[in-house]
Amino acid sequence: MTGHRSHWLTEALGDEQRHDDAPPLRGSARADVAIVGGGYVGLWTALRIKELDPAADVAILEADICGSGASGRNGGFVLSWWPKLASLVALCGKDEALRLVAASEQAIDEIETFAASEAPQAQMRRGGWLWTATSDAQLGAWNDVVALAEKLGSDAFVRLTPGEIRARSGSPQHLAGVLERSGATVHPAYLARGLRRAALARGVRLFEHTKVTAIGRQSPSILHAGQGRLTADRVVIATNAWAVALRELRRHLFVISSDMIVTGPIPERLQEIGWTGGEAITDSQTLVCYYRTTADGRIAFGKGGWAIAFGTHLPRAMERHRGRAAMVARDFRRYYPMLHDVAVDNDWAGPIDRTGNSLPIFGHLAGCERIVYGVGWSGNGVGPSVVGGKILASLALGRRDEWSQAGLVGAHARRFPPEPIRYLGAHVVREAIVRKERSEALGLAPNRVAVALASLAPSGLEDKTGA
Repeated sequence: MTGHRSHWLTEALGDEQRHDDAPPLRGSARADVAIVGGGYVGLWTALRIKELDPAADVAILEADICGSGASGRNGGFVLSWWPKLASLVALCGKDEALRLVAASEQAIDEIETFAASEAPQAQMRRGGWLWTATSDAQLGAWNDVVALAEKLGSDAFVRLTPGEIRARSGSPQHLAGVLERSGATVHPAYLARGLRRAALARGVRLFEHTKVTAIGRQSPSILHAGQGRLTADRVVIATNAWAVALRELRRHLFVISSDMIVTGPIPERLQEIGWTGGEAITDSQTLVCYYRTTADGRIAFGKGGWAIAFGTHLPRAMERHRGRAAMVARDFRRYYPMLHDVAVDNDWAGPIDRTGNSLPIFGHLAGCERIVYGVGWSGNGVGPSVVGGKILASLALGRRDEWSQAGLVGAHARRFPPEPIRYLGAHVVREAIVRKERSEALGLAPNRVAVALASLAPSGLEDKTGA
């Protein structure tokens, strides 16, 4: 993905005193561990491997530059897995679910520590996450998850009054909600670039502009990329949406776009409406809206789930689409009508690798014990990627520990229908979701057929009551 850059990445690259891309792979090379993908997951994995085995020769192969994919295009929400508690319990049992959620919460602390020492421009802020309702139909969407957390002895969620939700979000469009206190926001590209610098400083070799076109299933594995090839004893797949190119993973991933806009700096207007706590906010739609403020007083507002990939093809429209950006802007102005005159400075998009339950999947490629993967981050990868790095590092090094044995490793993963059934069916379901949620936003009862079809959508960022 080498075209339109996000606001985040443009800002981060512009602030680097010297920005030199790493050279592409040329000729033949060798490594102990090859990591395909230079985003958060690949970089955290590389750092963890070097922590566990400093002598390991680790090479990262990135098709563009580090942070150009989802890691530099997301909303900068640093969230735990608390909203996915019910899915985790169903997948791997109560005790392991709580352990993984606790690990995802600790990951936020680890990112904060890393940012303070090695990515000071990352602008990490612990303002919590507001899970809200913006229509009557969304009221109580969090009830089951909050009740389950409380039943298991956690006070992770704080029930707020409608007045508190309106005050903290800066908009009367927010009718109710809960606060998850551990949530934070970060400048995603500054974080990605900081991870890149840390990896290089620890001796990780980096090949940018190196698109891997084939991964040999033999041992050792030979990775082909343009004019070069890399032989590696172990391979880690950390390519997010681009993992659909692998036949073993294709049926477990569903690729959709997420589109974002960012306003110009308006710190005085944010003061006027009272949105000053740095909260990350989502509504409870299936096509979720997510939004946060920035250190310089902007609003970054996104919406997930519109463009749909066909098979292994990720169209250029996944990178940016003016029409979808205009739709996102309309949602922003619907939630913040008092800011109708605020200009949009930039817009961008990016692909998301969704799974059936919106939890990542980890394992070994079929019959290839030395090739491991961690994909399917489903729009919540900033914080959990730290956990993913621990899991993948242990798998890649052949360790038997709490991470290689984690409940997400080799867990059952839903298979989506083959193409073209998946593509056509996804459009039918998406249109039903759009009709349903438009009616709900207007306070109207949605069509029952639309409701039934919308229920076929995969689980989202949160385990919603009644979903």
